[in-house]
Amino acid sequence: MELGLRGRVAVVTAASRGLGRATADALAAEGAHLVIAARGEEALAAATAQLREAGAEVVPVVADVTDPDVPGELVQAALEHFGRLDVVVANAGGPPPGRALEVDDERLRAALEANLLASVRLVRHAVPPMTEAGWGRICCVTSYTIVQPAPTLALSNTARTALWAWAKTAAQDLARSGSGITLNLACPGPHATDRMRELGATAGTPMGDPGDFGRIVTFLCSEPAAFVNGAALVIDGGSTLAL
Repeated sequence: MELGLRGRVAVVTAASRGLGRATADALAAEGAHLVIAARGEEALAAATAQLREAGAEVVPVVADVTDPDVPGELVQAALEHFGRLDVVVANAGGPPPGRALEVDDERLRAALEANLLASVRLVRHAVPPMTEAGWGRICCVTSYTIVQPAPTLALSNTARTALWAWAKTAAQDLARSGSGITLNLACPGPHATDRMRELGATAGTPMGDPGDFGRIVTFLCSEPAAFVNGAALVIDGGSTLAL
């Protein structure tokens, strides 16, 4: 299937490892040019080198997406280096575990900054150039916990569900505007990443392939997905129980 992404320009955050890196790999495989961001300079440099070896054009940006100035800087980097912006994948590392009655205000605010506001800001900055071009694909990475909250992940449950509600509302606004922009959510369950190992997943835990996740996100950002808007696609191997 031709996804229509060759020569398109994508911004991917938290792209040095895990699901963000897998998404960057999948977009690059379809011929997209990339602006990738992450906090760790060494890991980002390694990811950039490997993507370039595979033939991708890549601009790395060492940045913390919780800084309110960073989303605008990432969009500007795409416009300055490539002259356009077509795709945004708003991703961020998950907050630490904790039970609902145990997390304090400081940790809750930090989770909302990383897993809600950083994505909202990036979308806001991306929409004007996409609207001008008449085409755009935005995918926010949340979690399967928007459907079935995990008892020990109160921070993630709260922030990611808030992003879901905001993105569903924004998708309706974009559809009514006739901008040619779609906004969807990818909601992963356990995948074989460092994040899952940090949360204590064992070798026997059923987990998805990050590469498959990246390819699913890439489809949501493709030409054929033009009528997929406001969707929250749960990618969890069927582990959630909701219909």
